[in-house]
Formats: sequence, structure tokens, C-alpha cells
Amino acid sequence: MSLDAQTHQVQRLPPVGSTAPVAGYTVTKVYPHDPRAFTQGIEYRDGVLYEGTGLNGQSTLRKVELATGKVLQQVAVPPEHFGEGITSWGDTILQLTWQSQLGFIYDRSTFKQLRTFRYTGEGWGLTHNTTDVIMSDGSASLRVIDPKTMMEKRRLLVTDAGIIIRDLNELEWVNGEIYANVWQTNFIARISPASGKVLGWIDLTGLLPASDQRGGVDVLNGIAYDAAGRRLFVTGKLWPKLFEITVSRQTHPPTPTPPGRSSSGSPSPRS
Repeated sequence: MSLDAQTHQVQRLPPVGSTAPVAGYTVTKVYPHDPRAFTQGIEYRDGVLYEGTGLNGQSTLRKVELATGKVLQQVAVPPEHFGEGITSWGDTILQLTWQSQLGFIYDRSTFKQLRTFRYTGEGWGLTHNTTDVIMSDGSASLRVIDPKTMMEKRRLLVTDAGIIIRDLNELEWVNGEIYANVWQTNFIARISPASGKVLGWIDLTGLLPASDQRGGVDVLNGIAYDAAGRRLFVTGKLWPKLFEITVSRQTHPPTPTPPGRSSSGSPSPRS
């Protein structure tokens, strides 16, 4: 799905008729983040943050020190490819590309490329649970993939009140649910992996202060979860900060966001 941010219609979230609860957030900690990183995916594992970045000729896979934002290790994606979402599986890291229909599998320790895999359509976000890898492609469908063969097993259509939720981007597995950034919005959807129904929304409006938006930041994109520490991290493309947040327990009835409203900064030309 090829998207033009200038003409693409941002969907109303939550959709009309939704009864899914909408939660807010509290910022627990703030960490430095490379403002040059066009973030396509982040994952926290074994005390460090892994990050995949995009743009042709600038795409990377990185290992980042959370406390300082320092890049500890990095490998460049071949310049003809636009890097996308990442996830870990065992001792490897998987990384998608946007329109090349090609994914890379790296050794998690050395970042040596071990092999590649193919898929149809576009690649946007990745996450995993104990049995499967889950992939987004910018549509309303999530692909469930066998991590041993990297072959698609099935698809999951994401809906709220019967309305499809498209533009699913960065993904993260959090306490048995799939969290998904919705491109060009301030919202994270909490998705049932069994039914595809939206269980709730997290509204991150106002997360990045206006004082941090002067450098030309882009959209909210990036979710990582520290399961052992029960910490949730979020950031965005070209954002100078990464936030540790607590999702509010109090919820309120959905208030639809007018179409066209997006997260901080100008929308990116694609996912």
C-alpha cells in the first residue's frame, strides 16, 4: 500500500460507535533519543534497546543504551532498501523493508546478516509472542507468520465497532495483547490476537512537548515493552526523546479525533 502523507485521509479515532475504553498516560521517565533516527521499530531486551530506522541510504539496525541514547552497535541496511520494523526471535533480530518485499535476519549479538526472507506487499511493523511473528503492512490486516519458515499462516483483520482500523504500523506484544501505532495519529490500539477486535485505545496526545518539536519531528512511532520490569516505552520518528509511560487505569468514553489530526510534527511520506 503506497501512501502519500499529503493526500492520505487520516481516519477518525476512535471510530464512531466505538465502546472500547480510551486510556491516558503518565510519563514516568524521559530518555535521550537520537533526533536523526527515523524510527520504524523498537524492542527492549536484556537491558538494551534495539531500534530499526528507515529512509533509503540511512536505514539501520541499532543497539542503544537506554539511559543515554548512545548507539552501542549499528549495521547499515543496503542503501537501495528502506528499513522498517524489527523484532527479536531467539538469538536473532528480524527487520522488514518497506517496498522491497525483503526481510533481513541478523545474529542478535554480532548483527551479522544470517539470511533473508521474502513476503508480498509492503512491510511496516513486527512483533512476536511465544509461537509466532506478527507483521503489519499498513492495512487493517496483521499477518501471523511461522518464525521457522517465515511463511504466512493466517491474517487477522483489526476492527472496532465493526469498522476496520487501517494504517497499522509499529507493533509490540504486551501482556497477551498486540499494541499498534496507527500511522499519523496519537493513538495506540490494543488488539486481541484471537479476534482482531480493538480492546481499548491509548491516547498519547501531547506526549512530545512543543519545545522539542522545533527540529522538524515526525509522527509517533515506536513501542517497546520490558516484560520483566513492566515498563512501556514509546517514541517517534526524529524525536529527541523516548518516554517511559504508565497507562492510566481510569478510562473515559471515546471522543473521536477529527480527521486530519495527527501526532506531533509533519507526517512522514510513508509508514
